[in-house]
Amino acid sequence: MSRDVAPLRIGLTGGIASGKSTVADLFAELGVPVIDTDVLAREVVEPGQAALAAVVAALGPEVLDADGRLDRPKLRDRVFRDEAARRRLEGILHPAIRRAVEDQSRTAGGAYQIHVIPLLTEKQLQHTVDRVLVVDCEREMQIERLTARDQLDRAAAERMLAAQASRAQRLAIADDVIENNGSAADLPAVVERLHRKYLQLALRGEL
Repeated sequence: MSRDVAPLRIGLTGGIASGKSTVADLFAELGVPVIDTDVLAREVVEPGQAALAAVVAALGPEVLDADGRLDRPKLRDRVFRDEAARRRLEGILHPAIRRAVEDQSRTAGGAYQIHVIPLLTEKQLQHTVDRVLVVDCEREMQIERLTARDQLDRAAAERMLAAQASRAQRLAIADDVIENNGSAADLPAVVERLHRKYLQLALRGEL
């Protein structure tokens, strides 16, 4: 399919502790614009932002801490217990994040861009990008990394994995896959190959 001058958008996703951040950093080191929706999700609720004011209006001032910033632990507890509050929160944050992605994408340039979207599969956001790149690894590897990184016990790590999309669901929508079961030292060569591939796709104006 032919494309206009807009950069090719690569949606980077994967399960928790799969290595998404490491892969994103490697693309950034190659000069590729990286747009991280987790970073933008924090930025849109900074003090003074319209989204924060909307959250307070919808859920009350108790979601703020003493400094007037979003009290994330309290907010997580609130929306975990209150489905209607969760829907109101998502109705505010998701459009704000989408606008922030579009604004950053327009100014970032590049032949192609990496859009880091951890919940791409869960939220069925594959239509917002041109290709989906999944960082995949074995479940046991995820648990091992997660328990070491976040000092969790195995039961807690398994609960976190259970709350996400399955490996099969992510792989079902993948155009490209990075298997990250080995050492981080293996990743630069893999990312370099994909970098060349994406540059060629962008040059040809194809997906």
